[in-house]
Amino acid sequence: MKNTPHLELTQVGIDFPTPKGPFTALQNVNLKIKKGEFISLIGHSGCGKSTVLNIVAGLYQATTGGVILDSKEVNEPGPERAVVFQNHSLLPWLSAYKNVELAVKQTQKGRSKKEIKEWVEHNLELVHMSHAADKLPAEISGGMKQRVGIARALAMEPKVLLMDEPFGALDALTRAHLQDSVMEIHAELGNTVIMITHDVDEAVLLSDRIVMMTNGPEATIGEILPIELERPRNRIALADDPKYNHYRSEVLKFLYEKQRKVESVSEHKAKKVQDKNTKETDVA
Repeated sequence: MKNTPHLELTQVGIDFPTPKGPFTALQNVNLKIKKGEFISLIGHSGCGKSTVLNIVAGLYQATTGGVILDSKEVNEPGPERAVVFQNHSLLPWLSAYKNVELAVKQTQKGRSKKEIKEWVEHNLELVHMSHAADKLPAEISGGMKQRVGIARALAMEPKVLLMDEPFGALDALTRAHLQDSVMEIHAELGNTVIMITHDVDEAVLLSDRIVMMTNGPEATIGEILPIELERPRNRIALADDPKYNHYRSEVLKFLYEKQRKVESVSEHKAKKVQDKNTKETDVA
């Protein structure tokens, strides 16, 4: 059983009903993930990244194909798959400690009060938030809220951590600090991570493999790029690393050449002029 994937997506596709008939958002998504791998999903908006994540989370049911986690089919949400959203989703009336404690009480029901306390404190310490355990979400920064959200997810002891653009709403410096924290946590826990990102540098820095999605509708996996950079990784040292820059270039080529979606400014202007001329001709 050594060759059995930890997590496997096989021929995954999903249709959404519309007034004009079914809309196929995804089709033929196939991916095998090893235990402890850090996978990034990247692609243009609307390419189905979040849909893939929601299917793995059990929030959406695939129309075709399916997801297997440790030889069991995924067909509903479960504590073995924790999600960290772009919006921290903390309960505003509970302190950072209480937010994490609530997740532990719901998923770790065999623990004593003392064990729960120690486990909550351990996970807050993992994300460097012990000092703000008693603070309400309104009393801490966006980056700190996201740290608590990650602590809450980790406290559930998930087999797979799903992250949907977890740093997307943060400033560059806060984002960098959180990326470093996630790398530290991944090194310590060896958990399996699937992360959605639009940031090429982030994907290369954090990932073992980058899964590049084609444009929708009927989006699928276009290319998979293995990132063979030694860990631990230092962003400053990697800035001038030829290998790092090669990987970065490969992702950029896929996004902006092979899967080019956005019109150039000159094309957009030309199109506007053409539309204007067409209208003037119609009036004449």
